[in-house]
Amino acid sequence: MSAADPAPYTEGNKPSYALGLNIGKQLKQNDAEIDIDTYLRGLKDGLAGRTNLTDEEIRSTLTTWQQGMRTKGLDKKKKEGEAFLSANKKKEGVTTTASGLQYKVLTKGTGKLPTTNDTVVCHYRGTLLDGTEFDSSYKRGEPASFPVTGVIKGWTEALKMMPVGSKWQLFIPSDLAYGDRGNPRIPGGSMLQFDIELLDIKKPDAPAAAPKP
Repeated sequence: MSAADPAPYTEGNKPSYALGLNIGKQLKQNDAEIDIDTYLRGLKDGLAGRTNLTDEEIRSTLTTWQQGMRTKGLDKKKKEGEAFLSANKKKEGVTTTASGLQYKVLTKGTGKLPTTNDTVVCHYRGTLLDGTEFDSSYKRGEPASFPVTGVIKGWTEALKMMPVGSKWQLFIPSDLAYGDRGNPRIPGGSMLQFDIELLDIKKPDAPAAAPKP
C-alpha cells in the first residue's frame, strides 16, 4: 500500500478527506474514467448552488454514463473469464463439456447419480475469479439441500454427472451461472469457481397416511 501525501488532519478536515477517499476508491474499483478537474468543478458548483446543467440533463448524462460503465464492466469480466477457461482446459485433470462447463474430479464417489427430479445435499464453497468468496456452506457449518434443477445451469449439469460421495471443482462460464445480470454478491458477466461435495440424495417425503373410516 503506497503512502498518501502527508496532511495535517484535524477533527474538522478528516471527514472531508475520508469522504473524498471513499468516493475515489469506488471510482477506481469500477474502472471509472473521469476528468478530475471537471469533477472537482462540478463538486464545487454543487456545494455553491451553481449549475450549468438542468436536472434532466444531469439525469440523462449520468444514466448514459452508468450504462456505459456497466457494459465496460461486463466486457471486462467476460474476457477475463474466457481467458481463464481457455488456459484452464489445458490443465491435467480438467474436463470441458459441450456447454463450456469445466470440472475436475477431486474425489470419485460410488453412490447413485442424481436425476432432474431429485433433491440433493451438498457442501460447497463459491469464489469469483479473483478468489473472493461469495458463499460457503462450510462456513455456515451445515450442508445445503436443493432440487437439482433449482440451481444455476452449471450446477445442474454437473450434479447429474456426480455420483454421491464425489467432490469436484467446477469452473462455470457466466452464461451457465448468473449471466449479465449477476446478483448482489456477484458482478454481471462473472465466471464462477466452486468446490462442491455431493453428500446425499434426499429421499422423497413419505405420502400421508389415508384417513381411517
